Amino acid sequence: MNKFYPLKIKEIIRETSQAVSLSFEIPENLKETFSYSAGQYITIKYDTDEGEIRRAYSLCSAPNSEEFKVTVKEVEGGKFSVIANNKLTAGDVLEVHPPEGKFTFTPNNNSGDYAAFAAGSGITPVLSIIKSVLQEESNSRFVLTYGNKSVDDTIFFKELLELQSKYPDRLFVEFIYSRTREENAHFGRIETSTVNYVIKNKFKDNSFEKFYLCGPEQMINHVSDVLKQNGVKDENIKFELFTPSNEEKEIKGDTDGSTKVTIRVDDEDYSFTMDRNSFVLDVALENDIDVPYSCQGGICSSCMARITEGKAEMSKNQILTDDEIEEGFILTCQAHPTTSDLKIDFDDV
Repeated sequence: MNKFYPLKIKEIIRETSQAVSLSFEIPENLKETFSYSAGQYITIKYDTDEGEIRRAYSLCSAPNSEEFKVTVKEVEGGKFSVIANNKLTAGDVLEVHPPEGKFTFTPNNNSGDYAAFAAGSGITPVLSIIKSVLQEESNSRFVLTYGNKSVDDTIFFKELLELQSKYPDRLFVEFIYSRTREENAHFGRIETSTVNYVIKNKFKDNSFEKFYLCGPEQMINHVSDVLKQNGVKDENIKFELFTPSNEEKEIKGDTDGSTKVTIRVDDEDYSFTMDRNSFVLDVALENDIDVPYSCQGGICSSCMARITEGKAEMSKNQILTDDEIEEGFILTCQAHPTTSDLKIDFDDV
């Protein structure tokens, strides 16, 4: 379940001065293991002198393209992003966990209209979704609103223009730049007027089935609020965050004392006692239990598990739905035990 596989980098593509795409070779015997849905991500494990690094990156390629590619934007002080942008070369081998994630698009036989609002590197999973829509649903249309500082900072700028040229009646891109004024582009940021311009003005005759939002939390929350004000239902808005929120939820349960925790992973059981003020994932890792994880910030689903006995509450949750929480699912990287005993199952996800 928590297995990583060595994959060779086939090619490194320089997208912008601060972003590269890593294209991997997938051996024939791993094709099924690494099959994916548009919008999913992989976790890369990398060993350094300071210890192991795990980072999640969205696939920007389309599932039916025979490509397997992620894009890494260099972040100041970022451990792996600096390595990826400056040290990795074609032929290097990285440890990769198979694709996962719920920010997905599944093609069907119907035609429809879709829209996305993305900022910066939030374009990566959205590009995968766009390609899938264009290739798999021959009569569907897609409207992308994409914000960046400038053209030079715009990941996939040329590729998006090429897709527009190839599908002139089906793909429409509204570029927005916050630091430069460009012809055929908007100036500023993605805000209320931007959303209303897209859905109530320029594309008012489109009946959008789904909206995909990816980027900073503030943008996602704002766009989501504006869409709901315009009558869009929650179930038709899908989002993915690339950075965790600083806001923590108040734990209502009993966080005093300790809890005996039993974890089931890969058909084996492990037990330990932990302080309730700590996170389940952190203590599991301290006990050298090989549980799945990636972001450790509550924005991916890698560390998701099901509670089978006892209770736990999450400090942050930016991915699980109310129904999933009701079914007993938790993000262990954010979960505090609130009962004397807690049993969770990573296999039952």
